[in-house]
Amino acid sequence: MFTPFGTKGVAPQVRGDGMTPDSMPTSPHIGIYRWRITMTLSILHRLAGIVLYSGALGLVYWLVSLSLGPGAFATAGWFFHLWIGQALLCLWSLAFFYHLLNGVRHLLWDTGRGFDKPIHAERGALTYRVSGWMIVVGALLLTALAWIFGWLILGGAL
Repeated sequence: MFTPFGTKGVAPQVRGDGMTPDSMPTSPHIGIYRWRITMTLSILHRLAGIVLYSGALGLVYWLVSLSLGPGAFATAGWFFHLWIGQALLCLWSLAFFYHLLNGVRHLLWDTGRGFDKPIHAERGALTYRVSGWMIVVGALLLTALAWIFGWLILGGAL
């Protein structure tokens, strides 16, 4: 058994309820919680940040190829016109809109809206669920609109 430095021979502390630190229950694990959309959105927000960072590396690649001349720029253009390049750009734009909308939602939460006790007790959980789904649907719609608008501007040459 591990004993912290300087505690040899010291009797374990006993709380008022007779429990020692070794017999106290551990923190609850994720398994006892009911999965909520806010948990999923939190994980997706972090994943969107990772995708945005990766997309920024793709943007740097494109800009460097632009500065290296027409041959390098044609190679970058060739890659981004492949189906995998298009899929990565679509994923990057979806991550951008999701991260943006979720950030706005958090800014609104930082003002304290919806966290007043009477409002939270009356419709708190519903507000979180509805706003979460609005973020997901909004990100999908904005991504679709951006790609449709880009397709129209470029004359179907995406």
